[in-house]
Amino acid sequence: MAAEFYGEKVRASHLFPKVARPLKSRGKCTSKCRISEEPINRSNTNMSVLKQFITATLAIGLWLGTAGPAFAQDAAVLSGANTAWILTATALVLFMTMPGLALFYGGLVRSRNVVSVLMHCFAICCMASILWLVCTYSLAFGDGGPLNGYVGGLGKAFLVGVGLDSMSDYAPDIPETVFFMFQMTFAIITPALIVGAYVERIKFSAVILFSLIWSILVYAPVAHWVWGGGWLGEMGVQDFAGGLVVHMTCGVSALVLAVILGPRSGFPSELQRPHNPGMVMMGAAMLWVGWYGFNAGSALAADGNAGMAMTVTHISAAAAAFTWMLIEWLGHGKPTLVGIATGAIAGLATITPASGFVGPVGALLIGVAAGVVCFYMCGVVKKMLNIDDSLDVFAVHGVGGALGTLLTAIFGAASLGGLGKSELTIGSQFGIQLTGVIAVLVWSGVLTFVIVKIVQALVGLRASSDEETEGLDVVTHGERGYEL
Repeated sequence: MAAEFYGEKVRASHLFPKVARPLKSRGKCTSKCRISEEPINRSNTNMSVLKQFITATLAIGLWLGTAGPAFAQDAAVLSGANTAWILTATALVLFMTMPGLALFYGGLVRSRNVVSVLMHCFAICCMASILWLVCTYSLAFGDGGPLNGYVGGLGKAFLVGVGLDSMSDYAPDIPETVFFMFQMTFAIITPALIVGAYVERIKFSAVILFSLIWSILVYAPVAHWVWGGGWLGEMGVQDFAGGLVVHMTCGVSALVLAVILGPRSGFPSELQRPHNPGMVMMGAAMLWVGWYGFNAGSALAADGNAGMAMTVTHISAAAAAFTWMLIEWLGHGKPTLVGIATGAIAGLATITPASGFVGPVGALLIGVAAGVVCFYMCGVVKKMLNIDDSLDVFAVHGVGGALGTLLTAIFGAASLGGLGKSELTIGSQFGIQLTGVIAVLVWSGVLTFVIVKIVQALVGLRASSDEETEGLDVVTHGERGYEL
């Protein structure tokens, strides 16, 4: 091979000048060197060396420019920016449960039960974390072989085979350990959200056993269906951050559990108001901030998709909160702090599945819809159906998750200001979204019924009437939230 440089053809053998080389004797260098006996013109030699050095540099640069990308395709390259963002998002989503959700729920109950609610959230966080390592991560994101359409296998149980250099199959430029941690925080908050359905009247042992079995039989399979290569994902269902996987599973399960458990004593006429609206507001604010990691982090990259997901998340939350406040103000004469905080959570839950597919205007409309629909569904569940879903888990998360999943098909269309990520018509995509909603509703409802019956037979479900009257804080945990 030869390249033309300064009008001369330069061969590969001419890229570097011949220099004195040490003589070798028995594998060791001697002090002697083989030196040419011809007289040397140092001026010409220096120019030649310079030209050949420049030629070599250009040739190496050209080779790197053409061959480098080929090597990059063969081996995954870690992205520092993306990894840093997902690490941050992971902390934000954990912050949603610990302490955001715990404070939000804790402020909504009566003062004699606040410690029990905080304990439920804390214990579920620890249990779900251990279980995620043991098996649920593998069931959700592992290869299930012949059953991969429905559930993953156990090939990644205990993170077997995952090391420092292992990159995620779902985000090739971030370590699998980071992806593992990020998805763990979703597996933590989902069963913790169900706490709102059974506060003030359930045995602590039932909380732990139910949450453990539920995480294996409900959460892990549905996560695999949608995100782990399962049948809903293959069908083309759009659930960016958990409308189906998180909010519908916990909402439907909460409703079933509330029905079987029965209402609190005095429901619905004699129940007291939330004991600490300030705590509710602080918890809701933490959830709102943490939700940026929840939705924007689901882009699995620090890019425009993450930026848009964060934008629409905020807009929907603000719209839903303001809408809820207006309905309450006009209907009851007083806008409440608990009301506006609950409205924000409804907007956040509803935008979750759509956050990677809709634009700002779509987010605004989804937020308004969430504020209206979820507000009135709270009344439907408690007053019309007479179900004590104590902290409105089904009305806010179940209904919000389903509503957002369906509206994704509409407002995700480019013609309606969406990002146009679906290649199908609005009607066809809506059909797929509806299939996902029905499938998750049926699976979550049926499996929860079975799990509750198992737990009821093994450890029982409900605290005694005397324990309920005295409060679960002292009876179960030997502590009080307030010593006044």
